[in-house]
Formats: sequence, structure tokens, C-alpha cells
Amino acid sequence: MSSGMKQTGQKNLMFFSGRAYPELAEEVASHLGVKTTPTTLRDFANGEIYARYLESVRGCDAFVMQSHTGPINKWIMEQLIMVDALKRASAKRITVIMPFFGYARQDKKGRGREPITARLMADLFKTAGADRLMSIDLHTSQIQGFFDGPVDHLFAMPVLVNYLRDKLDLEATTIVSPDTGRVRLSERWADTLGTPMAFIHKRRDLDVANQVTVNEVVGKVRGRTCVLIDDMIDTAGTICKAADALYEQGATNVLVAATHAVFSDPAVDRLKNSRISEVIVTNTLPLAEDKRFDKLTVLSIAPLIARAITEVFSDGSVTSLFEGDS
Repeated sequence: MSSGMKQTGQKNLMFFSGRAYPELAEEVASHLGVKTTPTTLRDFANGEIYARYLESVRGCDAFVMQSHTGPINKWIMEQLIMVDALKRASAKRITVIMPFFGYARQDKKGRGREPITARLMADLFKTAGADRLMSIDLHTSQIQGFFDGPVDHLFAMPVLVNYLRDKLDLEATTIVSPDTGRVRLSERWADTLGTPMAFIHKRRDLDVANQVTVNEVVGKVRGRTCVLIDDMIDTAGTICKAADALYEQGATNVLVAATHAVFSDPAVDRLKNSRISEVIVTNTLPLAEDKRFDKLTVLSIAPLIARAITEVFSDGSVTSLFEGDS
């Protein structure tokens, strides 16, 4: 197995990984049929990060993957440094792959004197030398417009839907959005599965982080299996309160499907002790053993990322991976 993929004298794919989540990178590389390019990455005593590639990258089509997991700022900085090293070593095109886009929730000014950190992230990667970004289930689609260049916005929905389709009686299933912000996503799910949808109207306390007040369920849930969908589960406060609201309205079973398992404390305890029957997530972020529990199912996103890389490398269509849904 080579550490790259060449295309008749002109193109050379090279795949790079930071240290945040090497297991996912190895899985993606195996689907691509390449090896991750040997790289020296280390920390100095004061916390500064050093990066150097051990093979020539001149003229290559570089794909640099890093999962923005904790400590999130360290791994974002490492990926920026890796991109800068590629730019200065004359890589032809640099695609930054961030399965989970760090700071994606800070995508607008809700109140005065707030930053738009998701835009800052896009600017940092552009300045470092990124030509293209690739991410999965961005918190909001407008983040694509923050980066001055192509953005491949991949969807985990096909992976999650394929798993759930075999488990559910679709005649008695309702797709539920935990808030009004996920209604568009819920509609796409409901159209794909041919089920009705519902949503939960909630209100946040802007002065207290991660605090949610659930108000009311809008839609048909009584006597039905409900699938709550979201892009991420952080502290699990929203999703557990939403599940409680559904049971109060007569739902017989509640499952949760989400792309990014952030699982900040006390998410695992909340989910374990909730009435949710199964939590289905993808492996965009690493999950330590103490973050895993009996009713958690983790699906691999690696084949999807590998197919998207192949389409980008061969100038194909990333949109075709989602059957024209973009």
C-alpha cells in the first residue's frame, strides 16, 4: 500500500492527520487505499506545537483531517499549523477536513458585543492556506458562506437513516425536531422515511449557558415512536427535556439520532438515566470508554468522508453522494 494515490502523471493525493483522532483518520485512509503521510507532530515544553512532513508534498492534492475534540483549541491550532506547513512546502491544493466544525454554534450575533467565531475560524483556515473546507452537518448552513472558497457540506443523514430504517415501523414513527432550528433537517428526514414530523417549541435563558426551557410539542406524537434528531449532543439537556416532553404527550418510545457526540459532562449521566431507549451517533468525534453506555450506538462516518475525498480528488460531484440533495 502506498502513502499516496497518483493519477497519470498529473495528480497526487496525499492524506494527513493531526493527533486528535488518529483512529478515524486510519479508517478513512483504509477506505481510500492509502496511508496517512508520515508526519512529525510534537509539543514544546511551553505548549507550542511543531509540525513537519517526512515526505515531499510539492504539487500534491493535500487532504488534512483533524477532529475538533477536547482540548479543542489545541487541535484547531495544530490543524492550522499543518496547513501552513503544506502551503510553505508547495502543496498544490489543500483541503481541510473537519468532521466537526469547532465553534460552529457561534455563527451569528445574538446580542451586542458578541463575536462571530465561526467566521473567524473560516478566516483563520483561509489565511493559513486552505483552498477548500470539508465538514459534516454544520450547525447552520450559512457557515458555508463564511469561507471564501469551496465548502463541501456533507450530511450524516444517509448513514443514520440506513441504520434506523430496518429498526422502525415507519407507519407508527414520527421524526421530531428538538427546536425550530432543526425543522428543515426534520423535513428532509421525514421526506426520506415517508413519516410525519413534529417539533418542540423551546426557549433558552440567554444568561445561563446550556439551560433550556421546553414549552410545547407541535405535531402528532401520541401512541407513536418518536425519533429526535439533532446535529450534536453537547450536555444533553435539550434532548433529554425534549424526550420527557414527548413522553408527556403520549409517545410510546423515543430514540435519538445525532451526528456529533460532543458529550460534555453531564451528558452521559443524563442520557443513561433518561427514558430515551437508544442514542445513535456517528464517530465524527472520539468517544472514550467512559463516554460509552449500553444504549449508545456509534456508526462510522469514515466511508462517507473517503467517498467525498475521492470525488473532490477526481473532480467528481460531492452532491451526488446525497442523491442530488445539497
